[in-house]
Amino acid sequence: MSAAPHIPVLLDEVLDALAISPGEVHVDGTFGAGGYSSAMAGRGARVFAFDRDPDAIREGQALADEKGITLIEGEFSRMEALLAERGIARVSGITLDIGVSSMQLDRPERGFSFQADGPLGMTMSQAGMSAADFLNTAPEQEIADVLYRYGEEPRSRRVARAIVDARPLERTGQLAAVVRRALGHKPHDKKDPATRTFQAIRIHVNRELEELERGLEAAEHLLEEGGRLAVVTFHSLEDRIVKQFLRNRSGGDAGGSRHMPQRQAAAVPTFERPAKAVRPGSAELARNPRARSATLRSAVRTAAPVSLSPASRSARS
Repeated sequence: MSAAPHIPVLLDEVLDALAISPGEVHVDGTFGAGGYSSAMAGRGARVFAFDRDPDAIREGQALADEKGITLIEGEFSRMEALLAERGIARVSGITLDIGVSSMQLDRPERGFSFQADGPLGMTMSQAGMSAADFLNTAPEQEIADVLYRYGEEPRSRRVARAIVDARPLERTGQLAAVVRRALGHKPHDKKDPATRTFQAIRIHVNRELEELERGLEAAEHLLEEGGRLAVVTFHSLEDRIVKQFLRNRSGGDAGGSRHMPQRQAAAVPTFERPAKAVRPGSAELARNPRARSATLRSAVRTAAPVSLSPASRSARS
């Protein structure tokens, strides 16, 4: 079991953004331990919750049954097709809590954390390419690119070279030690130098940023007029994607960055009233230090139809 209880981040603020009316259909794209889903159901919503982690599905089934939540194993980027199979074409609200869950971090056997030794896994779905698979087979330059792009590691080449020299790597403790030696580490340092590397590899292995982009597009298609979207992110790469998506879809400048190409602004805004970013207050941070990097962004769906490009249509099929 998790070493620490899972505490939903910005829960009151998410519920305020969703403005749930009893009987509405709402989607929780990242069920985790069920905190958001339970709160939505408590407000009278009919909740469909997704998670690609089979542990979350198995362990959450009793709670889902108790609260009347429909639990679905699968990526939230596929929510449109998976809901269509259940006769749901439009919903009133969608919530996404992006990133790794406390349940995954606190279990060494899942391989997400450098704070306890475990197998070098990091796969949310517990299938496909693991962190060990990637690190033990990828060219040094590819590893460096991943560390720089997804971890914003300024010394990515040095870390990648150290990883290749230390192969094969099979344990989180091994990887953390390699990174610490490469970058230098003092026990009293405020931030462990392995933090960026572990984040980058996890994002890459699970294709998290691509999943987020496709999930936002799925939400755009599913939300009815007046439907509410609420997204909680935990680092700048995720937040940048959400911010640019909402700016673009609400008629603003599409922007762009080295992580996402510039996109043409939507001809007719599909979202309106993007709210100012919300971050945890001091009281929540005292209760839950893991909330310190959280950001909530939300917006309301307009009546404008979504025009599908061939690439988008293929990605959603």
